[in-house]
Amino acid sequence: MESRYVLESGFYMSSFAATIFIAGLLTVGVLLVTLLVTLVVMLQSCESRSKGVVEVQKGCDIYHYCKAFASHAELNSLKELEIPPVCWSLAFQYIERREYERDLNFTISMIESFFNTISPSNNHLDVVLMDIDDILASDHTYSYQQQFNPPHGSNKPSGSIEDATNLKQRLTVELCMKLQSRGWSLILLSGKPEGQRNVTVEHLKSIGFSGWSSLVMRSESDSEMGMESWEYFSRQRAAIAMKQGNEIVSVISSRMEALTGSSLGKRVFKLPKPWFYHF
Repeated sequence: MESRYVLESGFYMSSFAATIFIAGLLTVGVLLVTLLVTLVVMLQSCESRSKGVVEVQKGCDIYHYCKAFASHAELNSLKELEIPPVCWSLAFQYIERREYERDLNFTISMIESFFNTISPSNNHLDVVLMDIDDILASDHTYSYQQQFNPPHGSNKPSGSIEDATNLKQRLTVELCMKLQSRGWSLILLSGKPEGQRNVTVEHLKSIGFSGWSSLVMRSESDSEMGMESWEYFSRQRAAIAMKQGNEIVSVISSRMEALTGSSLGKRVFKLPKPWFYHF
């Protein structure tokens, strides 16, 4: 008889062991999925942070650019219309966040502190010079505010520029009144032509100025009308100091051209400008 052998091979597993094996596979699968999700989230987070760093760097670049431009604008007596559009949002923020008010108060406080340390001489020849052109120059600012559409979605209150101008006028008038009450003679300087004297005087009175010693304005001769502002103010200060025998104690202005040249007195004070000091 022929013998036949059948060899059977296989893997035997009890039901309990099979359950444990399947559960282990599921656990490993869940862990792998969790790890994958975690890696995806981390990558997205890193990407978002990198993008934020780039945006912050761009913002810093704009800030430093506008700050550098502010110095350039001050030195060259540039007007509001010449401010780069990218800097306008910072300009409005400087006013809206009351930083301009803070800087103006600080500067006036320094002026008052200086005059608290000295007294007018008995001969009444000590004078304080005040440049009034920037204080009174507001109409062009208002008209430009109406034409200008702030870039980058700036939510500028409609009265912010006007409020800054009114604040500047009010605090300047209060400062002049304090100086006059302490016996200081106040000479007002203007680069406007003599033909505008009556209008200028009325404007000064309308915002509260009074009791000034004299108001110096540009003569309408060709030589003086053609002068650069800095040269005009420098010559007027020299004339006040030499021809009239006055001793200039201080010059106060918010414009560099009025604070350049000779005969600047013992101390010069520059008031902040809302358009340029915001940077």
